[in-house]
Amino acid sequence: MVEVAQAAGADRAHLVENASHIRPEWLDGVSTVGLSSGASVPEVLVQETVAWLAQQGYAHVEEVTHTEERLTFALPQELRRELKLTARS
Repeated sequence: MVEVAQAAGADRAHLVENASHIRPEWLDGVSTVGLSSGASVPEVLVQETVAWLAQQGYAHVEEVTHTEERLTFALPQELRRELKLTARS
């Protein structure tokens, strides 16, 4: 993600696990913050980060959808087999 942000023209980009990993000095002189997450990131972590940024003065949030995720994952064969057996019972 860092490379994608920089390729899109971001002056700086940081990869963090959650809001507690953001260093306040990263925000010095920054008027706009972009936040991105992958599909596997729990929504609670995203919301906590948005709340932390709001406490730092970035209260205006604009949600932008850049890419619609259409990826689906099939259940493992063992689980599909168990579901079929359960459905027959």
